[in-house]
Amino acid sequence: MDDIENKGNASNAKKDERLKSFIERIERLEEEKNNITSDIKEVFSEAKSMGYDPKIMRKILVLRKMDIDERLEQEALLDTYRSALGIY
Repeated sequence: MDDIENKGNASNAKKDERLKSFIERIERLEEEKNNITSDIKEVFSEAKSMGYDPKIMRKILVLRKMDIDERLEQEALLDTYRSALGIY
């Protein structure tokens, strides 16, 4: 009976160590993410101080991530809606 309990305890200890490892990795990644977010804010701040508009820069970043066909479709729809509403 003791052998079974010892194997169970060893198995649980191993699982506990794996869990602890996952948690520690996530904590390190969260810290890195916070540092990167801070760096990005600094770049936007620097760009703003040089006269660039961070809001527009963010929109450009979104557009650059988009597939060209999707972007063209959205622009066409936007033009259609603007025309329908008399916005230009």
